[in-house]
Amino acid sequence: MFMALGQRVGDGLRGAAIGVAEAVPGISGGTIALVTGVYERLIASAGHVVSAARYAASDVPRGRGWTRTQHQLRQVHWDLVVPLLIGMLPGLLIAAKTLEPLLTGYPEHTRGLFLGLVLASVLVPISMVGAPWRRVEIVALALAAVAAFALTGLPQATLDPHPMIVLVAAAVAVCALVMPGVSGSFLLLTVGLYEPTITALNDRDFGYLAIFATGMVIGLSLFVKFLQWLLEQHRRMTLAVMSGALLGSLRALWPWQSEERDLHAPGDNLLPIVALFLVGVAVVTAMVIAERRRLRRAAQDVTEQAYEPTHVR
Repeated sequence: MFMALGQRVGDGLRGAAIGVAEAVPGISGGTIALVTGVYERLIASAGHVVSAARYAASDVPRGRGWTRTQHQLRQVHWDLVVPLLIGMLPGLLIAAKTLEPLLTGYPEHTRGLFLGLVLASVLVPISMVGAPWRRVEIVALALAAVAAFALTGLPQATLDPHPMIVLVAAAVAVCALVMPGVSGSFLLLTVGLYEPTITALNDRDFGYLAIFATGMVIGLSLFVKFLQWLLEQHRRMTLAVMSGALLGSLRALWPWQSEERDLHAPGDNLLPIVALFLVGVAVVTAMVIAERRRLRRAAQDVTEQAYEPTHVR
């Protein structure tokens, strides 16, 4: 019982970390999900929810009942999804309040910390691909890295927060929730909708937030099934592309850059920024080690439970 409770609390904290990441330009919530070991179960669950919604919309009006919908819902990892969602909302709200002044007042220091976090995270999908890497996977990683590097170098634009623009931007940005290496907040920053969205969160502008949430639902329903299929049918190649996207996105987190995103050499504040960078690396490394130890313990428990009845017989 206590182990199950501890697992739920841990999943809630993972959700809070994902929520914080979604508020930070340059960091993807999908990256945090990957590092904490919940990524593939989360994608599979989201895919089943999308399928359930599709079956409910097609079967129920035609009198076919709820059978296929219920079958899809039973395959969702609710024991994971519910704590994650509970943790994500406060994480997102807290980050929206606290990170805005940090990014404004100490942009170089903040980016230095985030650079360490994301750089250490790259090792996760790379290790999941396994060895040996095929030539086509190396090429895919390189192309994804170049594309992400170019994307994160785009100058910031300014768009009028028209409802239709907000809807489309949310549909595109939410893909970052399920795609490591692609930051939804950074995409919003690029099109000039990051500050309006953060302001809407802080001011509880429910009209804006409702439009944004609608766009998120549309984006998830269109993208998540495709990503689920990629992970099932082309897992190694998909992870290679994710690794490249993470590497290329590091450009957005280089501490010394102008508002036009031109990169500069390190300045006089090198030592404190390097220290924060190392803190970021250490935090992710500790998270990865803890997650791998947890998985080993879980595997040992399953093995022992499978062995004991056989041994008794």
